Amino acid sequence: MAEDVVLMKGNEAIAHAAVRTGVDAYFGYPITPQSEVLETLAELKPWETSGMVVLQAESEVAAINMVYGGAATGKKVMTSSSSPGVSLKQEGISYIAGAELPAVIVNVMRGGPGLGTIQPSQADYFQSTKGGGHGDYRLIVLAPSSVQEMADFVDLAFELAFKYRNPALILSDGVIGQMMEKVVLPEQRKRLTDEEVIARCPWAANGKPKTREPNIITSLELDSAIMEQRNIHLQAKYKEISEKEVRFEEIACEDAEYLIVAFGSCARIAQKAIELAREEGIKVGILRPITLWPFPSKEIERLSHHMKGILTVELNAGQMVEDVRLSVNNGVKVEYFGRMGGIVPAPDEVVTALKEKLMK
Repeated sequence: MAEDVVLMKGNEAIAHAAVRTGVDAYFGYPITPQSEVLETLAELKPWETSGMVVLQAESEVAAINMVYGGAATGKKVMTSSSSPGVSLKQEGISYIAGAELPAVIVNVMRGGPGLGTIQPSQADYFQSTKGGGHGDYRLIVLAPSSVQEMADFVDLAFELAFKYRNPALILSDGVIGQMMEKVVLPEQRKRLTDEEVIARCPWAANGKPKTREPNIITSLELDSAIMEQRNIHLQAKYKEISEKEVRFEEIACEDAEYLIVAFGSCARIAQKAIELAREEGIKVGILRPITLWPFPSKEIERLSHHMKGILTVELNAGQMVEDVRLSVNNGVKVEYFGRMGGIVPAPDEVVTALKEKLMK
């Protein structure tokens, strides 16, 4: 079968991938710069072809609680938003994590704090990788750096979400969401039947016959001893995820003397920056975290032994740099360079920062 190659925005790729990979329902609310996800789904009208539910809720809070309900039935459900909208969803995300339900959240980041700007940002790193809401929980966080990965990560996020019964977050930014590239869309798959959903998710609240005890989905437990055991179980699960699901990409690290750590759109900028740096004889490589949680700490620590210095490049005030510093324990200098307010740095700015922060 010929590949279905099309030119589209990252946000549009998310929507097309959701329909093609058999997602059962999307509940969302418009906010720039991710509104094209909902708009594209409305144009595609998948409820007429596959039966997929697409609903614009009355608010972000309503949307995430609809996701909570849908996920409790074992269905593939998702939502999308941008930074302040995801902040509003945090209570519901914590409930979903506490109830151990699979769901996918897409965050196309914009600048803040507050309403901020509609321009791109990566300042939701803390909100995404440190739990965001209340309680000791974790999200599986995937950071795409291309339109192709925006499409591919929908399927991967659901795969990981169901494998570990844990919400997964696709953490993009306004650059990747709005840029247009060629993308190979996934093949069309059918949604699972109710019987297939029950077989895949025996834990789900799926309307079992009265002859059997129904499954109860909740994150509430009034007995502190039982609640502690639940938390111990969750921490063991997170440990397993951190050991098995780390993903990253290395670029030109074989002979590198300096390392740039960057994700999302900044990884693309850094890739051009290392070309410029190598033209000047500066040997630089890139470590691109694909999973921001679990974070590739061990790989960064391994690479640090061969480096004279490490620079993180971020569209924020310096957030991921904290995790990079925690990963390095051999005295190698770790510095940060970034822009804020929706300003995207040019590759030559990255090269200048590398020289000034690590080579003087």
